[in-house]
Amino acid sequence: MPTQYWRSPETIERLNRLERPGFALEFLRRNADYRRDFARTERLIAHDGADSETIRTSFAHRWRLRCRP
Repeated sequence: MPTQYWRSPETIERLNRLERPGFALEFLRRNADYRRDFARTERLIAHDGADSETIRTSFAHRWRLRCRP
């Protein structure tokens, strides 16, 4: 979703219907620091050829992300 629509009434209504995990994801998507860190992480993986799993795990720890089955 483009950022210019984030404060539209339709978007706010949709956000009000989300459960916690969905709301948390939407919160992070709006966080400029998170977006910069995500972009930096992906660039690091693409350009340095480093271990992607280790880099993504570090990213997840910085943001305290957990994936549940």
